[in-house]
Formats: sequence, structure tokens, C-alpha cells
Amino acid sequence: MSDKQHLYLVDGSAYIFRAYHRLPPLTNPEGTPVGAVYGYTTMLWKLAEELHKANGPTHLAVILDKASKSFRNDIYEDYKANRPPPPEDLVPQFPLIRDATRAFSLPCIEEEGLEADDIIASYARAATRKGWDVTIVSSDKDLMQLVGTCAENKDDPEFPGGGCVDMLDTMKNQRIGPEEVADKFGVPPEKVGDVLALMGDSVDNIPGIFGVGPKTATKLIQEHGSLAAALDAAPDMKKSKLKERLLEGREMAELSRILVALKEDAPLPMPMEDFRLNEIPPQPLIDFLSTHGFSSLLKRVEAGTGSPARPTELNPAKADRDKEAAPSSPEGNRQPLPDMPAVDRSAYICVQDEATLEDWIARAFAAREIAVDTETSALDAMGADLTGISLAIGPNEACYIPLGHGGSDMFAEKPAQVPLERAVALLKPLLESDAVLKVGQNIKYDINVLARHDIALAPIEDTMVLSFDLDAGRSEQGIGGGHGMDELSERHLGHTTMKFKDVCGTGKKAIPFGEVPLDKATEYAAEDADVTWRLYQHLRPRLAAESGTRIYERVDRPLIPVVAGMEREGIRVDRDALARLSQEFSERIAGLEKDIHEIAGEEFTIGSPKQLGAILFDKMGYKGGRKGKSGQYSTDQAILEKLAAQDAPIANKVLEWRQLAKLKSTYTDALQAAINPRTNRVHTSYSLVGAQTGRLSSTDPNLQNIPIRTDIGRQIRKAFVPEKGNVLLAADYSQIELRLAAHMADVPPLKEAFDKGEDIHARTAEELFGTVDRDTRARAKTINFAILYGISRWGLAGRLGVEADEAQAMIDRYFERFPGIQRYIVRTLEEVREKGFSETLFGRKTWFPRIGSKNQNERQGSERAAINAPIQGTCADIIKRAMARMMPALTEAGLGHVRMLLQVHDELVFELPESDVKAASTVIERIMGEAALPAVSLDVPLAVEIGTGASWDDAH
Repeated sequence: MSDKQHLYLVDGSAYIFRAYHRLPPLTNPEGTPVGAVYGYTTMLWKLAEELHKANGPTHLAVILDKASKSFRNDIYEDYKANRPPPPEDLVPQFPLIRDATRAFSLPCIEEEGLEADDIIASYARAATRKGWDVTIVSSDKDLMQLVGTCAENKDDPEFPGGGCVDMLDTMKNQRIGPEEVADKFGVPPEKVGDVLALMGDSVDNIPGIFGVGPKTATKLIQEHGSLAAALDAAPDMKKSKLKERLLEGREMAELSRILVALKEDAPLPMPMEDFRLNEIPPQPLIDFLSTHGFSSLLKRVEAGTGSPARPTELNPAKADRDKEAAPSSPEGNRQPLPDMPAVDRSAYICVQDEATLEDWIARAFAAREIAVDTETSALDAMGADLTGISLAIGPNEACYIPLGHGGSDMFAEKPAQVPLERAVALLKPLLESDAVLKVGQNIKYDINVLARHDIALAPIEDTMVLSFDLDAGRSEQGIGGGHGMDELSERHLGHTTMKFKDVCGTGKKAIPFGEVPLDKATEYAAEDADVTWRLYQHLRPRLAAESGTRIYERVDRPLIPVVAGMEREGIRVDRDALARLSQEFSERIAGLEKDIHEIAGEEFTIGSPKQLGAILFDKMGYKGGRKGKSGQYSTDQAILEKLAAQDAPIANKVLEWRQLAKLKSTYTDALQAAINPRTNRVHTSYSLVGAQTGRLSSTDPNLQNIPIRTDIGRQIRKAFVPEKGNVLLAADYSQIELRLAAHMADVPPLKEAFDKGEDIHARTAEELFGTVDRDTRARAKTINFAILYGISRWGLAGRLGVEADEAQAMIDRYFERFPGIQRYIVRTLEEVREKGFSETLFGRKTWFPRIGSKNQNERQGSERAAINAPIQGTCADIIKRAMARMMPALTEAGLGHVRMLLQVHDELVFELPESDVKAASTVIERIMGEAALPAVSLDVPLAVEIGTGASWDDAH
């Protein structure tokens, strides 16, 4: 081992915000918010311990920002002016995060007037001059300017060899050297500052040059060598927008170059020698964890079991919850993560012969609980070839069984592997055995892949669905809130998994998984099974502790094989009809383009928001244009609809052009390409975790967003047809959300109307306006649904085309006539603010961590969603229960040949012989009508409308 010193500098500020967004809000026993502190503690602990064990660093320090202002604000007053203040519940956690760092006996460095990046740069420069190597733990693009920087005095005999700088991105578990920086920016690290100065940075409010993006900035530096050279060359460039921007923006670019430059000569607050990394003394850490009630972490210190995983076994505790009601520790009644060894990919076995496979099968039978994962040649389960199967029976006890490896060339040498048919025959009894539980991550995919090899995978559990039923919405906007295996592994196990691109590459260099060398393929595939097994041990016990058993066992888990079966069934589409529609749409689009160009007086790219905005607001002078941060006008649908209301013919034409272009690309063209050549049907993929409320979502292709109320949408639905001799049957819940609202809000007039089979919108019109005609019924219908979505006075005014005061009067009158709805809204919001989540009648939780946000838009958005979530979620639960019961009921009635093909919101679509329509309709209507029973007894009937026809459209 080398005696060379190696300094690690941790960008602590990035850790703080990552921790804040990864975990739900929680408080310590004194009621202080500590969610970010907990996450930061686990992340730092894991990093320090792993680096120490790896004998990588000799020294380590955490660098933090002292304050929001720095010397750059003296240079440019608006520097970072656009940054919003930190979240209110994060501010009191900043000093606790400093305490956490010191609890590890690690240096915590911060300086007034300097940013963390400048302190890091100064230490990096000083360390390399002393001959030390430096690793910056961050993925910050500004710090990439330092990568590759080596000591200037390499030849000094006192420090032979000098020192150099690289980075470590712990999110991706990736080292960043000069080559990686060049791949990202297109220039070496020492030129990154020039690129940044040209492109600017909206986050830090660095101006750059308006209109110069990353690609243009990179190209300029590549061509001219530096920022100064590129700016000097501008006067001699050909006349162009770029030339004008460079000439006009020179001063801003030069200012930006100063702002992005890192200060490398700041005084060092603490000697580097004091950063030596030693074993973490336990007592300061124990004191800190005890103070803040981090009991599961405390147990690990006292037991000497090493660093904690990064779990989420934390009960969310709201700041406004009474202290008496707050849990005594953040973990509350969550189940702790079982002690497990760290993931060791070298322990995995590659199964290449029958004897080894039989041995693993025997071990799997003995384990009675295994994780299963399939590797395939493509993402489409209906078209992909099976490349291999991985199994796990315990932590690090995992194997990979290659089945389709070797080059695509028929003459390519193929590695030793059990023949596919033989392996399938051996595995089939295990994978179908009722005595062995099979756990998967998105196991629906594996069910469909294996079904094509005549394996009916059962019984099953799904870690993705488990996570969704426990934590739906707990983290928003995809920041640590997803349910993919990589995210769950990071969040719950503290382990960064291998990524598909790491083994298969990306872009033109990408290879199929079947061409990956077996050692790498084994590490990747077996890790998937191993991690899935570990996640199951963590997530499954939480169901009972967090009241998630009912929704998982009675609604979602039974649905997994049902949805898988629907995906395999697919639905037939008339290719010729779609082709005719595509041609018709092309002709209409061309005609609209001609009309739009004539109105505009010139040709332009209609699909370009920038060009369209310039035509509408600069050339034609329409009012209402607003520019975004990019400097271009918004031309979204709302803007165009406002212009259309102002009698702007071009706006109507553009709206129609957009609709036709979208329908053509998304449906009439895409559906033809999506027809499976083996089945001649289109097979959508349903996600059980795609919508927070529990609704299924459809992708590849999306069959849930075809417009139903337009002639064009109906033409597309008419292309969905049955096989010869069959018909399509559509069974649709009638006004189910309003019926559930009447029950859940206890609204007697609405319940009475539903009991009598009255027109609910007419009844509402009578209650609100005293008269029923086409206009009042239409308004009542809009109000009925809008209220359930928590609409504001301005939102309702926009929908009805009235003034805000008139809309408010309608809302007030609605609540006066139906006070139960208002009570429901108030009660729901109070409960969500108290508990952090809403609940359906079947116990499905949807979390709303931003319900108390100080940001008005965030808070009101959460409030609107929280009002509707229990109703829409209960609706989703009911149709899921109907789907799970449907095929057993049809089979019992002698109608097992009826196919359930699609689920679209409140509708189920079936294919069946016309002669069976009457018998099947009776069963379908009964199952859908009774779907809530016996778990929930509703005060209103669930009405089901059934239609049949020679196409999906005809069935409505």
C-alpha cells in the first residue's frame, strides 16, 4: 500500500438537500424537524465507514456553506437572486447537521464570505501542492473545473509524483476524471469555466449570453480554444443571431467568467493534517443519536453492527402535531431493517450446468421464499427473448442462470449454459410450486416473460407494489419518491445498484444483455434478485405495522396476475383503418399549415413555440403574451384558447393543428407500429404504481388518453376491433366518483337522486339554479366534478366563462345546498394536515408532504389533490376489486373464454362471441356492482352501463 496522502473533501451542502428530499418530514422528541438530519447522518456514516474500510482516503473533511451571501454578491448584486429561501422546516436543521458531522469526529469547515466550492478548491490546490491526491465527493458541475488539476511542483524532490484531483459521485457510485468531464462538457476540465460563462446558470442567476445553450457554448470553445478567443472572433463572424449575441453579450460573458471561477487561494481555516480519518469514536455519536431519538441507528452503534442502511422506518411527524401525540422516537412503530451483510457481488454464482442448477432448485425449495428476476433481450415482455433468470434465497445467496448468452452472429462462440428448454423444464416445478413464495420487483413483467415459456409463476409478491402501498406520494416529483428498484435500494438499504448502462453501455456502443460477459452479467442480474429479496424483508413487515395489509392483500396483490393476463391478451386494431386515418390527418395537417401561414403572412415552423410566439405577439400584436425565463413567449393551450376567445382565427387553427399532429403521432402512426407480429394485436403495459391515487396507467402504447368526446377520438376507437365472429363489450361505471362523494360526504339529496335513478346533473341544476335546461345542466355538471377536484373560484370562472365573483357565488350556493360536501372537504384537509396522508374507504394511503408548505402554489396544489384523492382512490380500488373477481366469476358461469382486454379509468373492455353477450353482461354487471362488498357497504348503488359492438366506439 502506498504511503501517499489522499484527501477526501465532501460537498456537505449537496448532502443536506439530497437528504431533505429523500425522507419524509419527521421530528425528534422535542418536536424539532429532523428528517434531513436523519438522512444526512446515515449518508455520512455510510460514506465515512466505507471509505475507511477501503483504505482509500487518509484524510476527510465535510465542507458546508456558511451563509447565502459571498464575495460574488459584491461583484454582481443579483448573483443567486433567483434562489428561493430554504424550506422553513429545513432551516432549524442546519445547526443540527453541523452537530451530526462533529458527532462523527469529522471536521466541519465553513467560512463567512466564501462558498463551499471555494473552500474545496482552496484545500484541493493546497493539498496537491503538498503531493496529496484529492477526491471531491460531489457531482456539482462547477467543481468539475478542478478535476485533473495536478501539483505545479511535481518535480520537487520533497513531494515526488505530486498530487491530482478527481471526483466521486456517490449517487451513481462513479469516479469522475478528466475523461468523464470531457464526455459531459465536450471540453477538458480547464475549459469548463469558459463553457459555463457562455451558457450561464439560471439556478445561480449567472447571466451568460442570452440564447447560447450548452451545445453552442461547447462548440464555440472547441473551435476557438477559450472564452476570450471566441468573443474576439465575433466581429469577423458571418452575420447571424449568434454573432449579434456574442457582440451584445460580451460584457455579461466576461462577468460570468469571473463568477464561475473558483477561488483557489483562500486562507485555510484548519490545517489539512487535522483531517486524518480514523475509526469513528462511538460515544459522541451515541450522545447525538440519543438526543434526537434515532433509536434504530443507536442500536447499531451499541451492537457494533456498523453503519446503518439508509432506511425510511420513520413515522412522519408534523411540526403542527401536538407534542403529546408525537411518537417518542422517529421510528415509531415501523419495523427496523433486519441486520444483513453488505451486498457482495463476488459471492454470486453463475449456473452453467444442470448439476449446479438442480442444486440451486433444491436449495430454493428448502428456502420456501425466493426472489426471482428475468433478463431479456428487450423491454417489451411480449416480444423479448428470455436471456437468463436470477434467483436469491438470502443476502448474497444469489445466482444467475444464463439461457441466451453469446454473440448475435450464429458463428459467434457461445459460453457454456444449460439449454433453454432443459432449464425451463427444470425450473417450472419450482416457479409454479404453491409451497415456494416468489418475490419480484415489478413481477408482472416476469410473469409475462415466463408465461411465453408455459410457466405460470405463482404465488407471488411484489416489492414495487409493496412500496407503493406504503409510501405513495411520500416524496414528490420523483425526488426519492419513486418505486423502482434502484431508488428503493438507495432509500431503504443504503446500497447503490449496478445500472443497466454500466454493463450494456449506451447509444451506438450499447450491446444486448445476451452479449454481456457472464461475470458482469452475473453480478448485475443476481444483484437484482438479491436486492429484491432484501427489500421484501424490509417492506413486508411494515404492512401490518402501518395498516397497509388490507389494501395490499385485498386490492393490489390479487390484481397483479390479472393485469398481466390482460397485457398478454392485447387487443386487435384495424391496420388499414389506422393507415387511412393517418393519411387523412396528414392531408388535414397540410391544409391547416397552409391556412396558418396565410393568416400569418409568412411561413414558419408551427411546432416551434419560439417562432409561433414571435408571430402571435410580436408580428400580429395580440395581447396577453408573456415571456418565460428563456426569453420566449408561452404558447401553451391555455394561451391559445384565450386568443381564440378574442376572435383570433390563427389560434383556432393552431389548436386544431396540434390536436391532429398529436393524434397522428401518438395513435394512428404509433398503433400501427405497436402491432405485435406474433399475435397481430396491440399489447399495452399497465403500471400499478403510475398514479398516486392508485389508478392504473397505460403506456407503450397509452390507450387511456384517446379522446372519447370528439369525432376524431371516436374514429380512432373505431379502429379497435374484435376477432372475426366476436364483439367488443364495454362496461362503464356511471358517475362513480359522484356516487362515492354522495356516500363519503353523506349528502342526502344526492344519495336520494342516485337511489331513484335520477339525472344527477339535472338534480344539481335544480338545486343551484331553480330550473333545468341545457345550459344549467351543463353548468351543474361542470360544478359537480370541479368541486370534487378542489377547484378555486378562478378555476371555475375559467371553465364556465364567468367572472370570479359569480363563480364564487356558485360555489357558495353549492355548499349551501350540499353542506355535506363542504364538511367533507374541511374534514379531509384537517386529517391530511394532521396525519400527512389521505385514505380511501379500503385503506389506501396517499401522502401529501407539501400540504403545509409555505409556498402557496405547492400548498394549494396539495390541498386540491388531497380533496379528490380519497374519492378517486376509492374508485380505483373498486374497479380493481372488480377486475380481480371477474374472470373467476365468468369461468364459474361457463364463460371462461370471455377475454378481459382493457381497463380505461372507470371502464372495462371485453371480447366475446356475440351469442354470449347476454349471459356475460349479467355476470359483469353483478361483479362490478358488488365490487365494494363485503369490505365496504355503500349508501348508493353502483350503476354499470354496458354496450356492445363491432368496434370499441360502437360499444359506447
